[in-house]
Amino acid sequence: MEHDADGRLLDREPIEPPASFVAQANVRESGIRRTFEREWPDCWERAGDLLDWDRGYDAVLAGGGTEPPFRWFAGGRLNASYNCVDRHLDERKNQVAIQWEGRLGETETYTYLDLYREVNEFAVALRALGVEADDVVTLYMPMIPELPIAMLACARLGAVHNVVFAGFSASALASRMERAESRFLVTCDGYYRRGAATNQKNKADNARISLDHDVEATVVVSRLGDEMHLGERQYGYADLLTAHEGERVTPVARDATDPLFLIYTSGTTGAPKAVTHTTGGYLAHVAWTARAVLDVKPEDTYWCSADIGWITGHSYVVYGPLALGTTTVLYEGTPDHPEKDRVWRIIERNAVDVFYTAPTAIRAFMKWGAEYPARNDLSSLRLLGTVGEPINPRVWEWYYAHVGGESCPIVDTWWQTETGAIVISTLPGVDAMKPGSAGRPLPGIGARVVDGDGEPTAVGETGHLVLDRPWPGMPAALATGEGWASGGYPRRSADGWRYAAGDEATVDADGYVTVLGRIDDVVNVAGRRFSTMELESRIVEVEGVAEAAVIGGDDRDTGRAVYAYVSLERDYPGDDCLRARIEERVREGIGPMAIPEAIVFTPDLPKTRSGKIMRRLLEDIANGEALGDTSALRNPEILGEIESVVRRDPADEE
Repeated sequence: MEHDADGRLLDREPIEPPASFVAQANVRESGIRRTFEREWPDCWERAGDLLDWDRGYDAVLAGGGTEPPFRWFAGGRLNASYNCVDRHLDERKNQVAIQWEGRLGETETYTYLDLYREVNEFAVALRALGVEADDVVTLYMPMIPELPIAMLACARLGAVHNVVFAGFSASALASRMERAESRFLVTCDGYYRRGAATNQKNKADNARISLDHDVEATVVVSRLGDEMHLGERQYGYADLLTAHEGERVTPVARDATDPLFLIYTSGTTGAPKAVTHTTGGYLAHVAWTARAVLDVKPEDTYWCSADIGWITGHSYVVYGPLALGTTTVLYEGTPDHPEKDRVWRIIERNAVDVFYTAPTAIRAFMKWGAEYPARNDLSSLRLLGTVGEPINPRVWEWYYAHVGGESCPIVDTWWQTETGAIVISTLPGVDAMKPGSAGRPLPGIGARVVDGDGEPTAVGETGHLVLDRPWPGMPAALATGEGWASGGYPRRSADGWRYAAGDEATVDADGYVTVLGRIDDVVNVAGRRFSTMELESRIVEVEGVAEAAVIGGDDRDTGRAVYAYVSLERDYPGDDCLRARIEERVREGIGPMAIPEAIVFTPDLPKTRSGKIMRRLLEDIANGEALGDTSALRNPEILGEIESVVRRDPADEE
C-alpha cells in the first residue's frame, strides 16, 4: 500500500478483468449497485430466487429494515439439505458433488445421488438415536466427507449443528458443548497429521465425561480403519448406515428465521462466543455471493481450502457451492505435505476452475517459491479468491502472476463469522481490481468507514468499518435485536443502528475499502498507536520477506514496543543487512517510532488450521510468559523453534 507524505493511503492503478471473463460472468450488469440501491430491500429477492421454498415468503424483509427485529424472507419455509442435495437430482444426479482428497493421497468421489443416499441414511440414524428438530448436534471431525454429510443430515431433520474444529482440545470441545447444551456428538476415531495418526476419540471421550450434562448418543466415524472400542451409548457410523440402508427422511420444512447452525468465534483469543445463523437469510446470502462474487457455476470444480470448522468452510465449502449444484473439493491435508506442490497437483488433477484461499497460505506459497505452481498445469483456473485477512499488494501480485498467470481476476473478500457471507468485494464481472483493497460494498450492503463520532471519514483517512443496513446473512441475535444488550454487538447510534465490525479501514475516491486489521490489533508505543496490519504490510514489501507478524511486547523504557517475527522466502538469509532494510522501510513508510525493537527471523509462524496467525502466543514468547492454549494450532512444533530463536536473537539480548 502506497502512502503520501502524511501517511494516507494513495489510490492504486486499477486492473480491469479480462474481457473473456466478463463475457461469461454470472453477474456483469455495470449498474447493479444502483439497481440494488433503488430496489432495496426487495433487491435481495434475487438471492431468494436461487432457493427452492416449501412455502413462499410474504416479504423479503419484514418491518422495513430500520429497526430490529429484522425478519428476512418472512413467512417462507424451506429446508437447507433439500436445497443442497435433493433438488439437483433431476439434472445432475451423476455429477460429482464432493471430491475428497485425503491426507495420505486417497481420493473419494460422491455424486449428488451418493450424497442424497448417505445424508438420508445418516439422518434416519440420528432420528433413531433421538435427534429432533432444534436439538443441537456437535460435530467434531477433520476434513472428511462425513462432516458435510452430518451437517446436511442435521439440516434435513431441522436439527442445529455445532461444528467444532478437530484440532481443538478436549476442554475446548467440552466448553462449546456445554454452552450449546448439546446432547449429541459425532466424531471420529482419529485422523492423520503430516502422516502421523492423532487419537480424536480419546479427546472426545475426555470432553464427554467432563460435561455437567449427559450425552445421549455419540457416533464415531472410522477414519484410521483400526478396531474401535465403543462404550455405552456410542455407535459406529458405518454400522448405523448399514442398519438404515436405503431408508429416507422427508426434509423438515423450517421457517426462514429458524436456526440452521451455531458456530463459536475466537479460537485465537478470549472465550468462545456463539453465533447462530438462520436458514433462509443465511442460505440465500451464501448462494448469491458464491454465484456473484466467486462466479460459481454448476459445471465447475470449485475449491475453497478453508477448514469446515470455521465459518468460511460452512459458507463456501458446504452451503454456498452445494446450493448452486457445483462440485466442491474437500482436502484433508496440509499444503506442504508430502511435497510443497500438493495444492497445485490437486488443482491440476481435478481441473479446478475457482480457487479460494487465505493470504496466509499465499504467503507460504510465495516463500516456498514460484517453481512449485510453475511445474503444474493451472490453466483450468478461471477465478482466484482470498479470504480471512487483508492481503498485502505484493502478495496479491505474486498470486495474480504465478497462480493466475495474469489472466484470472482476484476477488479479495471481506466478511466475518458474524456477517455469515461476503459483504465487501469486487464483483469480478463488473469491477476493476486494486491490489490490497477489498473493493466496494456488495450491491445491497450498507458499509461505511466512520470516525469516532460516527461521521464518514475523508478519503484515505483511517476509521472504523461499520455496516449500517441489515443484510440477509446477519446473525440471529442481531436480527432479533437481542444482540444490542449482549455486549457482543454495538448499540444504536444517534442516526440509527449499525454493526461495528471491529476493523479499521480506509476508503478511496472510488469507494474501494482497504481493511487494515482489527481495531484492537494495534501496538501502543509511548502513546502512539500503530496498526499491526500496516506494519506487517511494510515489512512484507521488503525483498526476501514472505510474511510477518507484529505484536506489542513489554519494554522497560516505553512500556510497550514493537516486536516483529519475520519468515523469509526460501534460501534468503536473515542477517543484519536484511534487518536494516526492514527498519529503513518502516522508517520511510510509517515513521521512526514504529521501528521494531526486535526483528526475529523464524522459519514459520504459529497458525490455526484456517491460516490465522496466533499473535497472542508470539506475545507470550516476547514477554517470557507461559504459553496459553495451543490446541487450535496446525503447527505447534514451531513454538519451540521460535522460543529458541528469540533466546539467542541479538536484538533481544541488547
